Amino acid sequence: MKKRDDFLSYGRQSIDEEDVEAVVETLRSSFLTQGPKIEEFERSVADYVGARYAVAFSNGTAALHGACQAAGITLGDEVITTPITFVATANAVLYCGGKPVFADIDEHTYNIDPEKIPEKITPKTKAIMPVDFTGQPVDLDAIMNIAAEHGLVVIEDGAHSLGADYKGRKVGAIADMTIFSFHPVKPVTTGEGGIITTNSEEYYKKLLSFRSHGIFKTPHAEEQGMWYYEMTELGYNYRMTDIQAALGVSQMKKLDQFVKRRRDIAALYYELLADIPGVILPKQLENTASGWHLYMIQLDRNIVKKPRKQIFNAMREMNIGVHVHYIPVYWHPYYQKLGYEKEICPKAEKWYEQALTLPIFPGMEMGDVKQVVNTLKHALL
Repeated sequence: MKKRDDFLSYGRQSIDEEDVEAVVETLRSSFLTQGPKIEEFERSVADYVGARYAVAFSNGTAALHGACQAAGITLGDEVITTPITFVATANAVLYCGGKPVFADIDEHTYNIDPEKIPEKITPKTKAIMPVDFTGQPVDLDAIMNIAAEHGLVVIEDGAHSLGADYKGRKVGAIADMTIFSFHPVKPVTTGEGGIITTNSEEYYKKLLSFRSHGIFKTPHAEEQGMWYYEMTELGYNYRMTDIQAALGVSQMKKLDQFVKRRRDIAALYYELLADIPGVILPKQLENTASGWHLYMIQLDRNIVKKPRKQIFNAMREMNIGVHVHYIPVYWHPYYQKLGYEKEICPKAEKWYEQALTLPIFPGMEMGDVKQVVNTLKHALL
């Protein structure tokens, strides 16, 4: 079959002239950082998801770190999370001195299985950090109930799920804190960037301080002088720039359009892949609607006899940018050095051995989707 002329990546940003003009306008303004675009962007995200507050960060990893710090995670605390995620999720716990504890996944949704969480809870458990993997919301009701029963904080890693729906509500205002990422392949982009949404004023104030060196303007400024500020906690420079925020404000206006396009592409994948032997399609949790950051299939090893690597390479050779998300976190050499053992989450490991990421992003044409599927069929032969 014919090779594509251009490489079709698994994900790609969608930038138009309005986005470019928004960034240029800010470049010509008085503020490149710590200016009005930050608050405008924060408000746009908070309003979209229905949260009281939003705090922007320089990237999604910084936001995860901020959420863990605001939750009070410290030396010896345990945080339950999924192994099927980018390493940043678990790393943020380590940054605070905590210990990630991995619970196995639901084999149908690929998200953390709420039924596996209680068995991981100990007196040291401080929080649960579920991940909306591929854009599919986790079972938030079940997780929030477990957290309430045990007095735990829920930090939802929604890096994939901005625009997704959970039982009629947007993801981002249900968990104690939700983080979103604005990397170029995410639902909207600021180049690099992250944000935390929350309904808690306490967390909001902690996050504002943490992202800017632990510094706050204080009531003493009036008596000391308007220049006066105090560092009350140890913080970092995790601030987003106004340049990034300007792009984010422009991108947020198109989020619903982007999500609709991703859902249309996913629907076509479902239709075209339905009858291919050995291809296991993702299932949706009832009363949810994924944002489809990723479209991932499994290759049933009982039916598909070719090694995944051979199929992967065959598709890449045809300029179809398949990928695999993710290596179980505790398989990485660093986590092995920390004492994590393999085989602690068998469903997650089986998932990883069979997983394949197909391209999906708003700029794809339906003809691209058909080409991906035809190339997959050919590679499976």
